Amino acid sequence: MIIYSWNVNGYRAVIKKDFRDWLDSCGGDVVMLQETKAHPDQIDEEERAPDSYSNNYWNWSKKKKGYSGVACFTNPEPLEVLTGLPDDRFNGEGRVLHLEYPDFHLFNIYFPNGQMSEERLAFKMGFYECFLEHAETLRKDKPIVVGGDFNTAHTEIDLKNPKSNAERSGFLPEERAWVDKFIAHGYVDTFRLFEDGPHHYSWWSYRFNARKNNAGWRIDYFFVSEELKDKVVRAWIEPEVMGSDHCPIGVEIDF
Repeated sequence: MIIYSWNVNGYRAVIKKDFRDWLDSCGGDVVMLQETKAHPDQIDEEERAPDSYSNNYWNWSKKKKGYSGVACFTNPEPLEVLTGLPDDRFNGEGRVLHLEYPDFHLFNIYFPNGQMSEERLAFKMGFYECFLEHAETLRKDKPIVVGGDFNTAHTEIDLKNPKSNAERSGFLPEERAWVDKFIAHGYVDTFRLFEDGPHHYSWWSYRFNARKNNAGWRIDYFFVSEELKDKVVRAWIEPEVMGSDHCPIGVEIDF
């Protein structure tokens, strides 16, 4: 199964930028989008339910219009589709789609950004902990695959300028420590199974010609619970695909 994840930074914006050409030709069995910033009713039917995919699922922000939001386009139909986490504090912003398949649980998550305030940083850390606890519970039944915008660069090689960003949310010690904790619980960063070097990023600021200069951050990931580690065929980043300040990432798993 080939699964893609892409923070599109506004679905209504990206569909004006050759998104459908990419979607229809990418070969993904499941395509997971984050930061869709739209209620499905704001999108034309042909874009809301693209004919190259049999199923479409949306979870949008109920708290703030034009904010956050996730979507999935799939050909293999899941057994069940759920939204949110067990703690309702984290469910109003449209950040989670949980697709259960016969052999695994698949999560599409747009994790919070903690830059706005200490309160939002605390919200982000609470969200992280709630997700990990939920994943550990589900994992007793079947393995976990989670993809999306984690909003944290894990190590110094995961961003261009680690020293100057050491006190910025997205690279704070406590955020990075949570990723360490997640990995310690037996979750594997699939990209690092195949590439251990620097200069591989998935997000670039729109300022200072950051993308042209490849001054970016790797904050978009696919993790699998370690039971699936040997089934991961490949994992990759597509920095040449334009349309957002993020680019698509992909993973292929042989179930």
